[in-house]
Amino acid sequence: MKIASYGLTDVGRKRTRNEDAFLLNDELHLYVLADGMGGHSGGEYASRMAVATIEEVIQRILEGGESVCAAAGVPIAGGHSIDTLEPIYGLVALGLVHPDKVKKNSGARAGDVLILGKPLGIGILSAALKKGKLSEAGYAAMLDWTTRLNTPGLALAEMPGVHALTDITGFGLAGHLLEILRGSKLGAAVRFDAVPVIAEALDRVKQGVATGASERNWKSYGAEVALPAHFAEWQRKLLSDPQTSGGLLVSCAADAAAAVLAEFRSRGFAEAAVIGQTAAGPSRLTVT
Repeated sequence: MKIASYGLTDVGRKRTRNEDAFLLNDELHLYVLADGMGGHSGGEYASRMAVATIEEVIQRILEGGESVCAAAGVPIAGGHSIDTLEPIYGLVALGLVHPDKVKKNSGARAGDVLILGKPLGIGILSAALKKGKLSEAGYAAMLDWTTRLNTPGLALAEMPGVHALTDITGFGLAGHLLEILRGSKLGAAVRFDAVPVIAEALDRVKQGVATGASERNWKSYGAEVALPAHFAEWQRKLLSDPQTSGGLLVSCAADAAAAVLAEFRSRGFAEAAVIGQTAAGPSRLTVT
């Protein structure tokens, strides 16, 4: 397991809640834009912000959404309002792709290398935040990773050696990898020690902090995952930890791995790492 530390430059400065509103919607839009490859849409956030006026919150949320769409080169067109008890802000991402460049989650080949683009732990950090156990540095790390566009995706779509591609979101690493394995009719082995993890998330999960979704995820697919003897509970919870705007998971030919990693790192994803390999056999995940 590789630890992704976070260098915080403004630890001593408290963010205003208007800044939180802006970043909160950055997070939402990045989640939806990252999911655009899979055709998912929308999302909702019940605001945690107690601010002076609701108008200020709405303005900052809209600005946050606009900023991240602008960064991705996505125009915002249309929209509608509804009357609800909780604040809801959704986004549907639509796009065009050449049929020859579509990367599905069902095209992996036996012997492919598996590469993860972002460290795990967002669900654990969000659970720590709700419990009042998240440090300022941990909060900054959570916002940094959830508001970071998966920009390598464009270049990866151009690489013939990339056979399958997805992003890690609500089902966690194990769940989304199993989707690739089922669709590709393959098995895979993942080296737990090679999986990148956000440093504070590692600390918190060892203290028992995790989301309820992590447990529900495991109940839904745990029978398809083989764990080594004496595998700790906290390790299992990392594998099923739900991610918001999680990293890309790439299945590529072994001779394409260096180019894939170079693309990630050129885009600022220094933590991207080879975590395992696919193999012929039943659609099961083996963790070593």
